[in-house]
Amino acid sequence: MIDKFREDVLAVVDIVPSGACIAIGGFGSSGRPDTLIDALCDLGKRDLHLVVNNVGADFLGVGRMLVEGRLRRVTASFPILQEFYDEYFAGKVELELIPQGTLAERLRAGGAGIPAFFTPSGAGTMLTDGTFVDGYNPDGTPASHLPPRETRVFNGREHVLEYGIVADFALVKAHQGDRKGNLRFRYSARNFNPLAGMAGRHTFAEVEQLVEVDELHPDDIHLPGVFVDDVIVALPTSPKQPVLPTGPVP
Repeated sequence: MIDKFREDVLAVVDIVPSGACIAIGGFGSSGRPDTLIDALCDLGKRDLHLVVNNVGADFLGVGRMLVEGRLRRVTASFPILQEFYDEYFAGKVELELIPQGTLAERLRAGGAGIPAFFTPSGAGTMLTDGTFVDGYNPDGTPASHLPPRETRVFNGREHVLEYGIVADFALVKAHQGDRKGNLRFRYSARNFNPLAGMAGRHTFAEVEQLVEVDELHPDDIHLPGVFVDDVIVALPTSPKQPVLPTGPVP
């Protein structure tokens, strides 16, 4: 048996370089892998491209990464923090805005080895016609736009070509997991976590409960261990304050 359990979270995630693309699971704060995210912050990782459903409503998790100036680009559906938009319009972080269902399917497709697919979501909008600004200059003028998407008509309805997402790394949080990396999620934490875990070339999982091998029934495994490389036990969530930049970011 390959034992994927690791005790030292900092040593585990230190292989993630600054500049990496990272898919992050979770739905709001539900199933958000804060232990892994905090480890990346504590290690000083920067210039990151995150693929995540939302930049949450607090300064934990992805919110901590934002206020500490660690993000280069965010691919998301709900970046709801006002602080995110302040950074976006100031040209400090880029935004690829994607309909939620499309984001989920792009992650699933990437994990399943499907390079692209057509969907009606977003057709005829600024998200697909080349007019959405994904990056601004420091003076507030547009610096770049999302490229226009290829479209085709199926059954009389316009569809947009979207590409599967394959991230360098993925961070997920499960309710239960074993040393083989088999994971079980609960409730809304099951929405994006399995998809993000599939989409990462290297996937880290934090679990609330580490269980014995073969304790999970096959029908209760939502992400098989073949997709998971390292397993750590989640630390209790604490209101850790973000480390705000005090000078030029190196």
